Amino acid sequence: MAKTVLLAFLSILLVVAIILQPDAAFQSSLQGLTVWWNIVFPGLLPFLVLFELITAFGLAHAIGSLLQPLMNRLFKLPGEAALALVLGWMGGYPGGAEAVASLRKKSLVTKQQGQRLLAFAHMPNPLFMLVVIGAGFLHKPIVGVIIAVIVWLSALWLMLLMTLFSQSGQASDMQSTAAKDTERGLGMLQRASEALRLGREQDGRSFGKALGDAVAAGVQKLMLIGGFMIFAAVLAKLSEPLLSSLLDKAGLSFISKAFFEGHLGTYAAAVWDAPGAGTLGNAAAIAAVLAWSGLSGILQAGYSITGTDLKLLPFVAWRVAHALHALLFMLLLWKPATSLLHPLLVPAAAPAFAPVESFSPDKAVAVALRAGDLPLLWQFSLSACALLALLGLGISIMLLPFRRAGRPL
Repeated sequence: MAKTVLLAFLSILLVVAIILQPDAAFQSSLQGLTVWWNIVFPGLLPFLVLFELITAFGLAHAIGSLLQPLMNRLFKLPGEAALALVLGWMGGYPGGAEAVASLRKKSLVTKQQGQRLLAFAHMPNPLFMLVVIGAGFLHKPIVGVIIAVIVWLSALWLMLLMTLFSQSGQASDMQSTAAKDTERGLGMLQRASEALRLGREQDGRSFGKALGDAVAAGVQKLMLIGGFMIFAAVLAKLSEPLLSSLLDKAGLSFISKAFFEGHLGTYAAAVWDAPGAGTLGNAAAIAAVLAWSGLSGILQAGYSITGTDLKLLPFVAWRVAHALHALLFMLLLWKPATSLLHPLLVPAAAPAFAPVESFSPDKAVAVALRAGDLPLLWQFSLSACALLALLGLGISIMLLPFRRAGRPL
């Protein structure tokens, strides 16, 4: 009852704030819409469609069978978990959460495994880090590479720590299953071929039906994601009168946007000009914001796991831990990385989408997030998705002789 009353009270406050600041609410919603259309929609849709297709045609089961030993030994996870990692790391959030929820609904991962996998698969889009942040916001592509590597390394470090303290019962079960397959004379490629056949038979849809379902489901999910992003952008703008006075005094003005929406927060961190921060301060702030993903990203993941027994609170704790570790890793590794890559680093430059004289976060974000300024990621995401599709086709062709040869069952 208390929770319901609190939510109702907060909703009333939000409506009142929008009525009092209609222009600010409208402009911030346009910013959220612009980011969604230019970055999230083209960056995520191809991967959502591809994941549905490879699942429908049994390739997900085959890849899971091939990667089972690696995933088992490193992370105590089944092989199918590799697909969730690929989708999350290549497509960005909440693609990984969608894949983890699908695996949990099919009982391919336990609750504990799903909780760890959910935290590990929720990652920012690499094209956003490399193209938009590196080449666009900072005008230094190599810095975008450093940021991406730091975000990935800090996530991998945390995942290995979590694996060390996780239970190993499921791992022994998978090992015994593999041992039984070996006793029956099934090699790795034969097991993968059998998994491909069984996965295809379980789904049974034609290519046209599977493609149509995948596109329809992907667009529906992305419309929902856009709603979350616009809502978070409006909240970030309306909360500025309350947060700005506190954060400006501390020199952390970018946090007000970063807390609510990760994409807006990364630009605010990119133009953050705290005394003495320099490029290292901007890069560390961006890495922390990307690891946190914003309230919008967390709500998207929460919606994705609806209908499963996965919990959101441990996921939020992981996001905080990942943000702190990304910040620490950047501070520790920045000097060695820049020394190693010194020939590739260009002299300091202002962010590409903001004139030098407009470095206040409000003006800078307004300039940066016009539809014509942000690059579309279609060409990059389609190229990455095509490479993954070719890789999957190659695996299918490689397994074809084993299907024809017949397998002892």
